[in-house]
Amino acid sequence: MKWISTTENEKWSELNALSEVKGEELKIGKAIGEEIYGFGACFNEIGMKAIASLPEEDQNEIYDELFSEEGLGFSYNRISIAANDFAEDWYSYNDTKGDYEMKNFSIERDKQYIIPAIKEAQKRCPKMAFFASPWSPPTWMKYPQACNYGKLVQTGENLKAYALYLRKFVEEYAKEGIKISHLYPQNEFLCDHKFPSCQYSAEEMENFLANYLIDEIGDLCEIWLGTNCWYQFYMQIYGKILQNEKIRNSIKGAGFQWSATHEIGLFKEDYPNLKAVQTEMECGDGQNKWDHALKVFEIYRRSFKGGANANVYWNMVLAKGGLSTWGWHQNSLFTVDNGEITRNPEYYAVKHFSYFVKKGAVMLKTEGAHSTSSAVFKNPDGNIVAVIVNPYEKEKILTIQNNNFILKPMSFNTIIL
Repeated sequence: MKWISTTENEKWSELNALSEVKGEELKIGKAIGEEIYGFGACFNEIGMKAIASLPEEDQNEIYDELFSEEGLGFSYNRISIAANDFAEDWYSYNDTKGDYEMKNFSIERDKQYIIPAIKEAQKRCPKMAFFASPWSPPTWMKYPQACNYGKLVQTGENLKAYALYLRKFVEEYAKEGIKISHLYPQNEFLCDHKFPSCQYSAEEMENFLANYLIDEIGDLCEIWLGTNCWYQFYMQIYGKILQNEKIRNSIKGAGFQWSATHEIGLFKEDYPNLKAVQTEMECGDGQNKWDHALKVFEIYRRSFKGGANANVYWNMVLAKGGLSTWGWHQNSLFTVDNGEITRNPEYYAVKHFSYFVKKGAVMLKTEGAHSTSSAVFKNPDGNIVAVIVNPYEKEKILTIQNNNFILKPMSFNTIIL
């Protein structure tokens, strides 16, 4: 048995003492979840630039902690197709207006920060998997012609060219030794954001998938539906699109983030043969407070219980304050400030899962006291991993399989049974 505990002031402490007093019992049952692909985060330009600002020794320290098995063990990570809201500025891979044949397509911009960071990750995890999504098409393909706001112009010529644009991305990244395992046609496609975005109706997304994207790149990588970030839109959006038989039989899964993680269970109930991923963590406010780390646990647990195959964090690393290009301060696993590296509370929230829960693990049913604060998994080697939060401001005694544990106030705990 192994027990690791983390509080705001005591990080990653190995505990041995068990209470002689029996506590409220947490019962562990049969498998209820899907086989887990792994954990990860997104390669964002501002974050990768922050890493590159450090001396080589410190860069290696962060890459080791993010991607090696001795650290967070991230093996399932997200790539932005051109600019997202944490790019240094907004760009596409082809800004040549009217180039429907994509003769001027280039990923050269990504070779400054993104691709070098990915290659460092691959050194630590050679079997790493990647998925990708665009935040915005090239502006000349949209109306209005802006990276933020707007929609993809719905002409056959334009839709065909945009499908080719996405194919070129997969092909060019493959030349760099980076295989995209699956692709989402649009990040948060219901939303009209002030940062890079592109809004689709259900009918427009159905048309693009069924008549253009599946035929264009279905031979290169899997196509997944999403990503969706809004709660209570499952039937109106995903459910509606999936009435199309070609889409239903072609895609392999769907992505859910932010409040839409509540809908993973609905999706899996209707389509148990398709996969699901929590694709982006709620981002916080840049203050990296302990209470938001508790929310990370809640989102991870809810997603896995709903049937998610993976949980993907957002910003790996940011400079102090976590300022995005469009003015929102956000949280991150690491903060870099004048060459100093800080491991933030969410680093520990994630590590209590990702360090112990291995690829191929399945979630187990729990019942009884503290069940909603517990996420229990069975690893491929047979070990039982219980990730437990005590969200209260007082100690909690918990009994698991006749072992009694005194959980410290406001603590993360991982217990290997």
